[in-house]
Amino acid sequence: MAYCPNCGESVRDDQDVCLACGTDLKEPKKVVVEDGSQIGWGILGFFIPLVGLILFLIWRDTKPAASKASGVGALIGFILNIIVLSAL
Repeated sequence: MAYCPNCGESVRDDQDVCLACGTDLKEPKKVVVEDGSQIGWGILGFFIPLVGLILFLIWRDTKPAASKASGVGALIGFILNIIVLSAL
């Protein structure tokens, strides 16, 4: 006896589809492996927010940690640019 990864209902081992929610149980799972620190992408996104935003959009499915770092850096860089420019 196994459980559906989507809804948690119990399913038989030979089932291909969860009867409760319709999730495909035989679909291979994507494994994402990232190595190293992602701080460099955050720093790049901070200093060049447009590049950080583009990297965030490109990598959000394949490299989630690098995507998040570049997106957060871009967001912080953009907000600080607005604050500095409004003070002038």
